[in-house]
Amino acid sequence: MSSSFVVYIDESGDEGFAFGKGSSEWFVLSAVVTLQSEDMETVRLVDRVRSRLKRPDHKPLHFRDLRHEHRLAFVAEIAVASLRVVTLLVHKPSLLKYGELLGRDLYFSGVTDLLERIALLCKVARPRTGDGTAEILFSHRSGMSYGDLRDFLQGRVERKELDGTFFRQDRVQSLTSGRRKGLQIADAVASGFFKAVEPTEYGFTEDRYARILKPILFRSGSLYLGFGLQLWPNRLGELMEEHGPTWVQEAFGGEEE
Repeated sequence: MSSSFVVYIDESGDEGFAFGKGSSEWFVLSAVVTLQSEDMETVRLVDRVRSRLKRPDHKPLHFRDLRHEHRLAFVAEIAVASLRVVTLLVHKPSLLKYGELLGRDLYFSGVTDLLERIALLCKVARPRTGDGTAEILFSHRSGMSYGDLRDFLQGRVERKELDGTFFRQDRVQSLTSGRRKGLQIADAVASGFFKAVEPTEYGFTEDRYARILKPILFRSGSLYLGFGLQLWPNRLGELMEEHGPTWVQEAFGGEEE
């Protein structure tokens, strides 16, 4: 039986800690989750955006290569799609400050956190088709051993540290964004949230991308934080006071009416 879900995962920023020497202060991991039965809609979405922006058919859409107004159009199209988003925002200097460097590797630990939230999303979605598992597709990273990542995640499942009901090791793979268009959506989501927290060289951030994506962020009832949006370290007050992502509390921290 086929999987019930498709999960596309991409990141923005880097995992380095050489601040002031090229490393970003923030690292963002995002997942776009769709029903397997509706996955063709991700292809149509990307094709619509490419046509609207008059981009070449053969060239993948990369958020970093688009002008600001084109980025807004892209995330606005994503925001009305039949999918859900889970995002992890990691403030690396605060991890050092509070001694919260987790796991053997920031990326592996971050992916685990992301998948814990996706597991909950898959549970509440109750799909009508498939076996309840997810096809998990990572945007390919050069130098990354996805065999090691699969083994790491399988170990977490076997130790019951990760809900295994949606996870099958043989349904985890890495692909380029040209091979699966859903990865281009994950790139736009991760990059959009990254630009909402990482200051430019002139000290500005752009939170409109994150705010536009709010309708598709996974939530439990009226709660977004801890479900579709998670901060590392989980110290929202300190992060807002010292580093300025005030939009997190304003847009995602309150109760929905």
